[in-house]
Amino acid sequence: MSGSTPLGPIEIEVIRNALTAAAAEMDVTVWRTSRSTIVRELLDYSTAVFDAQGNNLAQSARIPGHLNSMSHLLRELLDRWVDPAAWGPDDVVITNDPYCGGQHLPDIVAFKPVEHEGRRIAFVGTLCHHIDVGGLAAGSYAAKAIEIFQEGLRIPPVKLIENGVRNEGIWAMIRQNVRKPDLLLGDLSSQIASLEVGAAALRRLATRYGAEGMIEAGARILDMSEAAIRASIRRMPDGVYEFTDWLDDDGIALDVPIRLHVRLEVRGDAITVDLSGCSGQSTGPVNATLASSVSAVMFAIMTACDEPFAANAGCYRPVTTIAPEGLVVNARFPAPVVHRVAVTHRLLNAMYGALHQAVPDRIPAAYYGNSYVCTFQTIPEEGPRGVLVEIEIGGAGAPPGKDGVNAFASGMHNNSNIPIEMIESGLPLTVTQYRLREGSGGPGMRRGGLGLVREWRIDSPRALFTANMDRFVHAPFGLAGGGAAATGRLTLIRDGVETPLPPKSDNVPLARGDRVRLETSGGGGFGEAARRDPALAARDVAMGYVRA
Repeated sequence: MSGSTPLGPIEIEVIRNALTAAAAEMDVTVWRTSRSTIVRELLDYSTAVFDAQGNNLAQSARIPGHLNSMSHLLRELLDRWVDPAAWGPDDVVITNDPYCGGQHLPDIVAFKPVEHEGRRIAFVGTLCHHIDVGGLAAGSYAAKAIEIFQEGLRIPPVKLIENGVRNEGIWAMIRQNVRKPDLLLGDLSSQIASLEVGAAALRRLATRYGAEGMIEAGARILDMSEAAIRASIRRMPDGVYEFTDWLDDDGIALDVPIRLHVRLEVRGDAITVDLSGCSGQSTGPVNATLASSVSAVMFAIMTACDEPFAANAGCYRPVTTIAPEGLVVNARFPAPVVHRVAVTHRLLNAMYGALHQAVPDRIPAAYYGNSYVCTFQTIPEEGPRGVLVEIEIGGAGAPPGKDGVNAFASGMHNNSNIPIEMIESGLPLTVTQYRLREGSGGPGMRRGGLGLVREWRIDSPRALFTANMDRFVHAPFGLAGGGAAATGRLTLIRDGVETPLPPKSDNVPLARGDRVRLETSGGGGFGEAARRDPALAARDVAMGYVRA
């Protein structure tokens, strides 16, 4: 088809689905070729296709927090850090720097341009959460870091591959600064392979529709999503809606809660989200960059819409986010940010609390609202140390029409679990418990989902344990009269004695036979418990779904 021939709606839909299929092909490539359990099993990675200006056109069904922020990062690179004219089709640029548009150091992002007949038509991108990038604690998730320099290797925007040739100095620099170099470099190679798979799919598409056709289709795909989001917002009642949720603390100033306040204004077909009422940035690593926070804002609004739409950068256009620099939602360099997902989870819950006031029939109660990140570094008598990064989840908040789902990767998550067999076959660890947590869901007309219990036993002579968690004080809230869920618990069991562990702990020494037990939060309930069907209420108590 000639690039000068206008594309009809059928061609636009064919191209849109082909772009999504390209992102999905990239997704499968990473899954099949990656090395670490955090990428291959937990599925903490994302893939996407962007237009020539860096706008997200299509994405795989992966992590919402990644996908809503990758476009922000790519545009930041093109505007400030990489000369677009000098970025060739055989160059791959990587970075993990939150202060160059990224999120946190474990997330290394790779981008590659795609050209057809000498004209740039797109970019392809992959993001992987890597098992370790150095820093104070294994897994690079230190709970006590007070500046980003303590969090690991900070990679500026740099060409990892230039004119098709590997920059061996960059590869060597990474290898020298991480705890599991073979796993990280294997996963990074997987990202590079994925980029070429996506680029090849786009080049095939361009041979049919031409460069002009691809560019026209991209612009119209974005416009269609914008129109759908605006139509949905237009059906929301105009008004100002506010809500506040809280982080427990930042791990440094203990027992000092951190405020996440949302002021959401709906006017016509647009929404303004003002985050100025959030706490100032923290000393500890719970801060978020603006890219992270806007990702949570957009996810909340997109999931609250009642109009079918394709998820892409066109969805972002009707939404304005106000977040002055220096807040916990828009941290200023060199603030530590590794646990930025604590803010994004909690900000999403606060957004839901505000949106519930506008569209109460489609907003669930609070989900567990936290990444329960914990890392084990096993230390043998001799030989290499092992590293396991676990990111546990909890219960989903109950929506208006049904009970919340038990142990469900909700909100900013879309993770799987790491199978017990994969852990025990590769590391001197034994998972001694893995089950639903009785009584952890919030009561209500609709019951909140249950959290999890997961317990690990140390089978090596020594180990170090690091935890970076929240929701141990401020419980996931209910809505419309529903009750709050249970808060989390973290326990060390040594010689039969149980001792509470702080949820933000670095490098806790462990010995053979020690066990660590994590109990995660459930989801909040929806509606008054007195309105629940009596038969369901009796079943809940009998099965331990809610606290009697």
